[in-house]
Amino acid sequence: MVAIADGDTLTARCGEPGAYEQVKVRLAEIDAPEKAQPFGNRSRQHLASLCFQKMATIRPTTKDRYGRTVARVECNGEDANLQQVRAGMAWAYTKYLTDPAIAQEQEGARAARVGLWSQEAMPPWEWRHARQGISRPS
Repeated sequence: MVAIADGDTLTARCGEPGAYEQVKVRLAEIDAPEKAQPFGNRSRQHLASLCFQKMATIRPTTKDRYGRTVARVECNGEDANLQQVRAGMAWAYTKYLTDPAIAQEQEGARAARVGLWSQEAMPPWEWRHARQGISRPS
């Protein structure tokens, strides 16, 4: 990984030496706090600790409306999508959720009151809607 934009978006360098391509990746099935939200910076830092400058396996599922690759991402053998939710640094994005393990991890994080569950936190999709009335890329 060459860059971490926020808690659910990163940039990966893919391909062979001399023919690298940078790919913007949106972590599938989760939604992390926006940078201006509480826990936004901590969420980004947590994803960086998992993936920044580490080898990763990217399993694309689709492209989003902003052209990003939506994927499950594994860094050093750990599922980054799942780890973000387990640490209370992202929500299960129920609108796009297919993996029940992510919902289970969210319930565990909520019960343990870790990360964003340690306080009243507004999900980013509600925050974006309330703040601007439109959905922006996260």
